Amino acid sequence: MPVKFPAPNDLEPIERASRDELQALQLARLKQTLQHAYDKVPHYKQAFDAAGVHPSDLKTLADLAKFPFTTKHDLRANYPFGMFAVPREQVARIHASSGTTGKPTVVGYTLKDIDTWANLVARSIRAAGARAGDLVHVAYGYGLFTGGLGAHYGVERAGCTVIPMSGGQTEKQVQLITDFQPSIIMCTPSYMQVVIEEFERQGLDAKASSLKLGIFGAEPWTEAMRHEIETNAGIDAVDIYGLSEVMGPGVASECIESKDGPVIWEDHFYPEIIDPETGELLPDGAEGELVFTSLTKEALPIIRYRTRDLTRLLPPTSRSMRRMGKIVGRSDDMLIIRGVNVFPTQIEEIVLQHEQLSGQYQLVVTRDGHLDAVQVRCELLPTATISPQEAHAWLTERIKTRVGISTQVSVEAPNSIERTLVGKARRVVDLRKK
Repeated sequence: MPVKFPAPNDLEPIERASRDELQALQLARLKQTLQHAYDKVPHYKQAFDAAGVHPSDLKTLADLAKFPFTTKHDLRANYPFGMFAVPREQVARIHASSGTTGKPTVVGYTLKDIDTWANLVARSIRAAGARAGDLVHVAYGYGLFTGGLGAHYGVERAGCTVIPMSGGQTEKQVQLITDFQPSIIMCTPSYMQVVIEEFERQGLDAKASSLKLGIFGAEPWTEAMRHEIETNAGIDAVDIYGLSEVMGPGVASECIESKDGPVIWEDHFYPEIIDPETGELLPDGAEGELVFTSLTKEALPIIRYRTRDLTRLLPPTSRSMRRMGKIVGRSDDMLIIRGVNVFPTQIEEIVLQHEQLSGQYQLVVTRDGHLDAVQVRCELLPTATISPQEAHAWLTERIKTRVGISTQVSVEAPNSIERTLVGKARRVVDLRKK
């Protein structure tokens, strides 16, 4: 797929900085952040004291490993505003997670935080190839979810024109894309699959639309899905990464000229990779759990936050800052099927390898006695010429060979699997009794 959007030539000085310059900035900001968190957040004072460390113990960046981790449990235990480092009256905006697995995690932003966030999303959009004046269709959900408003403010800050469509109403999404002629769309990659299907349902060719670039995030996606979206929509697909607890979208973003993994904006977020089992720090290039420490946040400084995302840190290419590899899964939604570690993205890659299967899939996990079992649901494309039995045999054998587990495969009719209308696709249905 040829790059349709040019690489930016107006980089910020920090995007070209030397490693020494960047690390000096990180160290200064990290010292301030640790002291701010210790002085203003009772949780961090207690956690640091219990670990026997003080902000003054940070002499080098390597010293950060002495400090305790922050987890989603800590945010929930201090629900709703216990992690704020400024008086609630100074918090200009509040976002929260969906809370589907418990209390939501609540995050707050001062006006300065929102300004920083907008600047970083704008930087991400420029890295993706956007230019001032481009028309951007935002189909991330608005509201407490950080995706919609995070993208919205960044689009405006980048000097682009925003269409604040939000998620859902897919028929109307296609209508507005057709009528308004945006060149860029921002949404989850799984929802982009739904938009492409809606183009086809209306008898339209998604490749003939005005869209040239998709900036996709909020859920893990594979190179196979990138290829499918780029092929079916005729666009460049670029990965943007973020999470509410650290900021929202714009923590990292791919560059259009390389598309080789999101560049972490290390002047604002310090990344580490750890062994998810032991917490031991791992070297760059090793696969493990991604950990972030914020360097400039006022309302909610976050220290060594365990994201549960499994990836690795890669050397700089298009920018002076390190990249993160594609997320291969999460340490907290990894499935262990008869002793084999299985991530949904492994199944996704295999499903997308078959040109007559749609990109939609779902894993249904059950328990048979003391053993876990997984059913892989997928579906044929409307244009498929093979039988479900042929696809079943191919997929069963490929999963057994590549992943190492036997699965119950269900190849279903087109459009059988529920589509995501807002936000992230439901890839795993866990029916095991807790």
